[in-house]
Amino acid sequence: MTTKPKGKSLRAIDLYSGVGGWSLGLRLAGIEVVASYERWGIANETNFKNNHHQAQTVDIRRLELDDLPADIDIVVGSPPCTQFSFSNRGGSGDLKDGLKDVIKFLEIVEHVRPKVWAMENVPRMAMIIEKESRKRGALHRFQSLGINSRVLNLAEFGVPQRRMRCIAGNFNFDLLDRYRETTPRLTLGQIIEALREKKLVDPIFGVEIAANELTDHVPEEPLNDEEVRINRAAKTTHTVYNAMSFPDRKDRPVRTITATCTRVSRESIVIDCPEQPGKYRRLTVRERASLQGFPLSFQFYAESYSHKLRMIGNAIPPAFTYHLAHALVGTQAEKVRALKVVGTEFKHAVPLAKSAPLERAGARFPLKRRFKFAIPSLQLKSGVRFEVSNRVDVEPVAWGVDFYFGTSKSIVSLRLDDHLQARLLKRMSRDLRTGVDSTLEALVGFLSGASFGDMQRIWSHRGPGATTPFMLLDQLDQAGAALALIFTKHERYTLAALHDAIQEEHGAGYADHLPGVNKLTRNSALIVAGLLVGSTANLHLEGNGIQRTRRIKSAA
Repeated sequence: MTTKPKGKSLRAIDLYSGVGGWSLGLRLAGIEVVASYERWGIANETNFKNNHHQAQTVDIRRLELDDLPADIDIVVGSPPCTQFSFSNRGGSGDLKDGLKDVIKFLEIVEHVRPKVWAMENVPRMAMIIEKESRKRGALHRFQSLGINSRVLNLAEFGVPQRRMRCIAGNFNFDLLDRYRETTPRLTLGQIIEALREKKLVDPIFGVEIAANELTDHVPEEPLNDEEVRINRAAKTTHTVYNAMSFPDRKDRPVRTITATCTRVSRESIVIDCPEQPGKYRRLTVRERASLQGFPLSFQFYAESYSHKLRMIGNAIPPAFTYHLAHALVGTQAEKVRALKVVGTEFKHAVPLAKSAPLERAGARFPLKRRFKFAIPSLQLKSGVRFEVSNRVDVEPVAWGVDFYFGTSKSIVSLRLDDHLQARLLKRMSRDLRTGVDSTLEALVGFLSGASFGDMQRIWSHRGPGATTPFMLLDQLDQAGAALALIFTKHERYTLAALHDAIQEEHGAGYADHLPGVNKLTRNSALIVAGLLVGSTANLHLEGNGIQRTRRIKSAA
């Protein structure tokens, strides 16, 4: 247990402190935060005005160890996680550069020699710590600091969010685990509804605040039809990642709150619009902050909307750091006061922060605006998909359908062209061809009458036109679903046609060894439907003067 003589508070410093998520949690647990260190100036302003301690704007990599305060009992912090996150280029960030901040953090711990310390980062950090702590690893020299790490779900510690984080330190993790038994679980819906009540009571900290003191709770305008379509597709039929709910479910903790998101990004949390039934909107700044475990009275001082989102998304939730702080000092579970008890000890900063101008739906987009969506009826999990996309690096912009399968490290494609279409049709029996023709004729009728030359201009909101990209996607979706249903009764044909297509593209000796080919075989009806729909579409897209050069990543 970490203790001080009676009447004296334990002293802590907060590294890579952001807006003060660590500092607030420690302060509510009775720990004095002597100083915090962060390179982003406006985050320091927010930290200082809310937590009332010395918040220094500094590049911690260049921080002189001798400039740190003496007699420090606790060191906490959250070194930047960008290089370690799988959201950064699929996990291909510069690990060596990212480790510089982790090493600096541990050098400070080594120099200050606190009784206990704790560090937070993305889940991947647990594996990196294990690997780099071995002989000849970058962190091996810090073994004397007693490094342990676990990946925790912060939803189990009072945060209404499924936020998985690696926590490393030299404290009693088993004691922290025991706090989960008495910590209430909160949902997205509970937060949303609490902020709609006439009597505003903080759903986490239990404090009642006046309506005129609730800042940053201005709803955006609802998503328009195009934004709803993009959000739904990005979440439910993403071309690579697994599906998620649309709109987000309110009966469970929310998904991870991120530092950046747009009105049409996969990361955005989208809810049924309480103010306008039948519509959808993103979360307000205040809803995001509450879901990150901040009190309703915590103020965020930034002039731009994106800066406020970044402040909140990068923070460590103080509802969690409060519990972690008690584990650092060894408080037994039965003696940890509930957040709704200690919440009365936090007073809002003065002056109240001003709400930032809201983001609005895009009126116009770049002429090179990209489009890439999977055809819903022709998609399997694990990256097997037929997708409609545009190539903006050629003139004119090229539109077409591509087919991908394989693994993340070995993506394979088949050319969807007139040659493939002819081979697929030639293999069909007369009876099967009769059943297929009506669906193909309907698709060809649409493709022949469509105005594909204007599609990029429409997609960029630069002018009117008769055919939108989503109209094309919907027609391909309908045709794909219809053909897949027909082909389910003709397995002999689909297996032979699929095998023939793969051999034609990749050679007879290699076709059976392609990654993911067994999955294609198990779903041959759907795959052959996609091959026929895609090759038919590309024939007509190219017939409109759009020459599409495909990018094929072979497994070879």
